[in-house]
Amino acid sequence: MAGDDGKRSVFGDQAGSVELLWGGRERPSRGPKPALSLERITRTAIALADTGGLGAVSMQRVAGELDFTKMSLYRYVPGKSELVALMIDMAMGEPPGAPSPGSPGSPDSPGSPAQGDSGRWRVALRAWAEELAAVYHRHPWLLGAAVGPRVLGPNELGWTERALAALADTGLTGGERLDAVVVVHGHIRSIAQVSASMGLGSTRAKEPEQVMSAALNELLAGRADRFPAVAAAVAATEADHTSRNQAWEFGLERILDGLAAYMARGRGIG
Repeated sequence: MAGDDGKRSVFGDQAGSVELLWGGRERPSRGPKPALSLERITRTAIALADTGGLGAVSMQRVAGELDFTKMSLYRYVPGKSELVALMIDMAMGEPPGAPSPGSPGSPDSPGSPAQGDSGRWRVALRAWAEELAAVYHRHPWLLGAAVGPRVLGPNELGWTERALAALADTGLTGGERLDAVVVVHGHIRSIAQVSASMGLGSTRAKEPEQVMSAALNELLAGRADRFPAVAAAVAATEADHTSRNQAWEFGLERILDGLAAYMARGRGIG
């Protein structure tokens, strides 16, 4: 796949994903009206991944769920890598909009911790983080699929656009805005990975702190004198029930605090 200037695309063998994600590939034109569609194929694959993980997805399995042959799918999707690219973008969905004035959580709402223009970026970025965490909770397989060098689809790139737009009037440079989004996204992914590894999508799952405390208590039995700081922290956590499941909240707030302090220094405040 070459660009307008005749140079080879930087995406190389992922050119097929570019065509599928960005509209360069049309549906089959030969024969009768197609009974399948890219959307139907992709939604079926997502349903399989939501139930059994990404490993449960294969061209054969998807074809079987749709009651078609595997060869029928290849008229629409060249292979599994391109299918996964479509799955990621569809599962991500469209990015959330900025909180509207007066809505819960907006800087203008009563009791908002961040009133006025200076707090808008924080409220918008927090809302973005909450929505992204919800996406990973609904589709935990995304954590393993959306990694490494790959083609971003319009939905996924739209999420980055929304986060960067939230930081547009903060005084941060372009590079700093990108770095800030990477840091926030990294925190969300980290907590989501811990939750997924503990099976927290299950109704029987326990909170992360409960799981970790139980494991540490078992290891510390008879060894607390060797690890007094760990033992003290675990005991304090168990005594304070309000601290349960707060790693996500604590980490995000500290990241946002750090960004706010950095912005203030750039404006000569403090």
